[in-house]
Amino acid sequence: MPRGLMQDRPLLISSLIEHAARFHPQAEIVSRTTEGPIHRCTYADVHCRAKQLANALEVRGVGPGDRIATLAWNGYRHMELYYGVSGMGAVLHTINPRLFPEQIEYIVNHAEDQFLFFDLSFVPLVERLAQALPTVRGFVVMTDREHLPECSIPRLLCYEELIGAQTSDYQWPQFDETTASSLCYTSGTTGNPKGVLYSHRSSVLHSWAACATDGLAIGAGETALLVVPMFHVNAWGMPYAGAMCGARLVMPGPALDGKSVYQLLRDEKVTLALGVPTVWLMLLQYVDTERLTPKDDLCLRRVVIGGSSAPRAMSERFETTFGAFVVHAWGMTEMSPLGTVCNLLPKHGGYTLEQRLAVQEKQGRAVYGVEMKIVDDDGASLPHDGMASGHLLVRGPWITCGYYRDEGSSPLDEAGFFDTGDVATIDADGYMQITDRSKDVIKSGGEWISSIALENAAIAHPAVAEAAVIGAPHPKWQERPLLIVVRKPGQALDCESMLQFLAGKVSHWWLPDDVAFVDELPHTATGKLHKLRLREMFRDYRLPNSR
Repeated sequence: MPRGLMQDRPLLISSLIEHAARFHPQAEIVSRTTEGPIHRCTYADVHCRAKQLANALEVRGVGPGDRIATLAWNGYRHMELYYGVSGMGAVLHTINPRLFPEQIEYIVNHAEDQFLFFDLSFVPLVERLAQALPTVRGFVVMTDREHLPECSIPRLLCYEELIGAQTSDYQWPQFDETTASSLCYTSGTTGNPKGVLYSHRSSVLHSWAACATDGLAIGAGETALLVVPMFHVNAWGMPYAGAMCGARLVMPGPALDGKSVYQLLRDEKVTLALGVPTVWLMLLQYVDTERLTPKDDLCLRRVVIGGSSAPRAMSERFETTFGAFVVHAWGMTEMSPLGTVCNLLPKHGGYTLEQRLAVQEKQGRAVYGVEMKIVDDDGASLPHDGMASGHLLVRGPWITCGYYRDEGSSPLDEAGFFDTGDVATIDADGYMQITDRSKDVIKSGGEWISSIALENAAIAHPAVAEAAVIGAPHPKWQERPLLIVVRKPGQALDCESMLQFLAGKVSHWWLPDDVAFVDELPHTATGKLHKLRLREMFRDYRLPNSR
C-alpha cells in the first residue's frame, strides 16, 4: 500500500517547552518554595534555565540514557529538570519521598542513578542514604548559595550555581521518539517497587489526551493548581500538558495542608485543581473548621480527583460549598497514568444533582488511545452492561509493556492487554466503575461485595473523616465485611448508629457485620489506603457473630 506523504517529525518532550517558549512565553508558573517565598516565572524562563541545566549535565559527563534522580516537591526548579534532563536524552527518575528510606535506597540503586537532585526538605534523608548509593556521582541541593545547608553529604553541589555557570545556548538533540524519557517506580506494597519507563512519544501523546475536551480539557484560559505531586507519575502529565496548551500552573511546594492549599486557591485565582482524596479531605476539614465560604472567596470551577475513588459525599461538597464540578479520573503508574475521565454526555444535561452525582461516582469513559475490557477469572470477555463485574484490562500507546530491568514474565496477555489488578463494571455508554482491587474484593457466600462502594457510603456520614472496609473470616460465609472508621474530631459515633446510617444505602447483605473505630488509617506512599497493612492490623480480629 502507498505511504502517506506527510512529514515525520519525532514527538519529543523538548518540543513541548520549545512550543511554550514560542507561543505562550509569558504564561506564568507560580511556585511556593521550600525556602518560603512565592516564586513567579514564565515558560520562557523555564525554557532558558532548562537549557542551562542540560549544558551543566553534559559538562559533568551525563549522556543519553543516564538516569538522573529527583527528590523534590512541585516547583519551578523541578519543572526545569523535567525538560532539561529528558530534553538532552537522559532519563528523569522522579522518586516518591514518602516511600520508606529502604525503598528509596533500593530504587536509586536499581535505576543506577548518576545524579540526585533534591529539595531542602530532604537534606536529612539524603544525608542518611548517601553512602549507600554507589552509582550517584553528585548530589545537588535545589536552592541557592544563601540557603545551602551545613551537612555531611559528599560531592554536594548547589543548583543555582550549577546552572548559573552555564549559557542557555543549547540545541536540543533529535532522536527516536520511542527513547526513554522518564522513570517512576510503583509504591511496592507487595514487594520491591517496580520501575515504569516512559518514552518521549508516550508522554507527548498522553499530553494531547489530557488537553482534549473529552480528556481533562486543559487550555490557555486555565489556572491549574497541581496538588498531585511531580514526584509521582509526572503529576498526571500536567507539566507537559501545561506547556502544550499554555495553562498557568500553580505549584504548592511542600505545603499541602488545608490552610496552605486554600490560600493558593484564593490568592492565585485557581480555576482547576488536581489531587488525591486525602489532600481534599484536609481542605474540606479546614473550610469547616474556619467556617469559610469558598463560593465567595474562590474562582474554582473544576476539581480533578484521582489516585483513589472519589466518594459521592466529596463530589457533593465541592459542588454545593465550592461551586466546583468534580471530574473523576482513573489511571495508574503503568498507564502514565490517564485511563478514564468522567465527563458528562449531552443526555445528562437535564439531570438533577443527585442523578449527576451518581454518574460522577464512576471513574468515567476511556480517553482516545486507551482500550479496555473486563474479563472473568478464565479470561472470557464480559458484557458492558453496567452489571457484569470482572478484571479490568487495558492497552494503549502510553501503557507499559513491561517493567524496567525486570526479568520476570510479561505483564501482558496474548492480545497485549495489561491486567490493572482492578475489578470493574463498564456500562453501555462506556462509563467504567471500579468496584474493588482484585486482591481486596470481599467474597461472601460466593458473591462479591464492593469494599469501595461501602467505604464511599460510610464517608457520607457527617461524623466520619475516613473509612475502610476489609474482609474478616466467617465460618459460614467465608468472609464478611468489617468497616473501620476514623471519626471526625469531637464527633461521637457508635457501631449501631453507623449501621443504621448505611441501611438502605447499600444492599442488605452488603451491610458490615461490625464496625471498628481507630484514630487513623494506614496509607501508601501515594496516599491510597494501605489495605495490606490494615489486614495485618486486624489479622486476629473475629466478627461478633463468628466467635
